[in-house]
Parts: sequence; C-alpha cells; structure tokens
Amino acid sequence: MEQNVFEEMAKRYDTEERMELAQIVAEEVKKELQDSTSQTLIDYGSGTGLVSLALTDMVESTLLIDSSEQMVEVAKSKITQRGIDNATVLYSDFTQGSPEVKADIVLMSLVLLHIPDTKQILQELNSILHNGGKLIIVDFDKNETISHPKVHNGFVHEELKEQLSEAGFTSTEIRTFYHGERIFMKKDASMFIAVSMK
Repeated sequence: MEQNVFEEMAKRYDTEERMELAQIVAEEVKKELQDSTSQTLIDYGSGTGLVSLALTDMVESTLLIDSSEQMVEVAKSKITQRGIDNATVLYSDFTQGSPEVKADIVLMSLVLLHIPDTKQILQELNSILHNGGKLIIVDFDKNETISHPKVHNGFVHEELKEQLSEAGFTSTEIRTFYHGERIFMKKDASMFIAVSMK
C-alpha cells in the first residue's frame, strides 16, 4: 500500500518535462564525473533523484539531500525499487545549518535559484567538501523576462564566479550548455554548468 503512495507522489513531481530536463542535466554532469568511481557524491536539493540516480554508477556512493520530506521519501522508494545499493537519502535543509556530512563532489541542480542567500549556501557547500573537492552547479543563465519574489531569475557567470571565489573555491569554470523552450517559469531559457574546485 505504502509503495503506491510514493509512486503517486513521484508521478506528480516527475512530470515529463522535468524528466526530460533532468536527463539533459545528467548527461552534462556525467562529463564532469569521468574517473570519479572512488568518490562520494552529495546531491543537494535532490528532489526525487531524477538527476543523481542517473549518476550512481559513476561514483562510489551518492547521498541525496532535500529539505522536502516527501521528495526524500519518493527518492528512497526509487532507490529500493531499482535495487541501487550505493545511494542513500537525508532529509535536511542546509540553510538551517549543515549536518555533519562530507563528500568529494557536491551537485546542485536547479536549486540555487530557490535559495535566497546565495553566499551562505555556497559557504555551507564549501564546508562539506573535502579539500580538492568539486562543486557542480547547474542552473539558469540570467533571464530578465522572469520576475518572481521567491526565485532568482538566473545567474550572471561573472557574478557567480565572484561569489564562489568569496565562498572559498579556488577556481571555477562556467559554460552554457543548453537552450530550451519554456523551461524556466514557462519562458525560453538557457542552462549553465559551473564546476568549482575547493
């Protein structure tokens, strides 16, 4: 009975559009995970695991963290159903202080735009990375046509680089890799991937 509840929830969250976008993101992130089979990955703001559960075979272990208990439960049921033995979930919100977790790689896909204090979250993420670790951010390029009180309207590469540097990252490479129709608040938008080293 309980399994069905989570399947229903997953259907609500995992719309076709989200699944397609997640696949595009996962393919791009895979390029950054070559030779990472001995490394640990944290997917912060993992949602139902659409992106990171497509990456589990490229790393030693994956920890999915989200501040929505429902999302975490959906991700957990997917892990069980698919018999993935190197992925676990954690219900947590780093904006309320970060738990005692450490990783070699932290992934944050389409999450930064939802966090009001960019600076604080980047510092938190820096603190959970091992030295020499890598932060991978996928998000939207700045889009002036979007205005929403709760969401950043994307990011300017140079400004984000500066914020990452202030948060303690030594180097950052950013590139736009995808342009899509109606993918950001029903507007056409482009996505970038930023890779920062600690």
